[in-house]
This record gives sequence, structure tokens and C-alpha cells, in this order.
Amino acid sequence: MGPIDSALGVSPQVLELRARRMELLSANIANADTPGFKARDIDFAAAMEAAGGEQRALAQTHERHIGSGAAGGIGSEPLYRVPSQPSLDGNTVETQREHAAFMDNAIRYQASLQFLDGRISSLRTAIRGQV
Repeated sequence: MGPIDSALGVSPQVLELRARRMELLSANIANADTPGFKARDIDFAAAMEAAGGEQRALAQTHERHIGSGAAGGIGSEPLYRVPSQPSLDGNTVETQREHAAFMDNAIRYQASLQFLDGRISSLRTAIRGQV
């Protein structure tokens, strides 16, 4: 981990995870009328814990060593949602729930982006030496 990575903290991982979750929620909404479609989502807390664990993981010192990171990048694999009211066609998407989760995630993504922008601005100011 380099000095820039440590200065940015966990913010890049948060943005990556939020973007991945946005894709899953979008797919859920797009397939709300697809028979048999199973809604999926990410357990954000577990994924962030896994991301933190990756930072503290053992270094891979030889090319034949098995990496300790999760397959497919940051976080845990998407999980299937359990619907509160299953539909007759087997679709587990609950449109209102998906829209609420999408909007919540979008707001949190924007906040994370603004926080990261603030950190980058602070680093830029520190490098330039201006107050």
C-alpha cells in the first residue's frame, strides 16, 4: 500500500462497492417483470469488513502463492433476497424496496464521492503548499 492509498483510506473501496451495488439494484429493477428472476444484493457491512481484511492480508511473495483477496474484486458475492411477498411467477423483485435501496445507495455514493473529492483537494493543497 502506497502513501496515496493510505491517504485516501477506504474511500476508493467504498465507491467501488457502491457502484457494484448500483449495478445489482438496477438489474433487479430492470427485471421486475421477468418470470423467475431472483433479486440480488450485497451485504454492504460484510463486504466492507472483507475489504478491510484484504488490506491487512498477508503479502503474496511468490507467484505460486494463493492470493487472499475475494474472487471478482472487493467484497462478498451478491446474495439472493428473500421477498416478503413472493410472486406467483417466481420473481423475487419487490419494486418499491428496490427503488428505495437504489435511492439510498445513490445518495450514499454521492456522499462518498464528495468525501473522496475533499480528501483529494486536501492532498492537492498539501502538495502545492498553499493554504
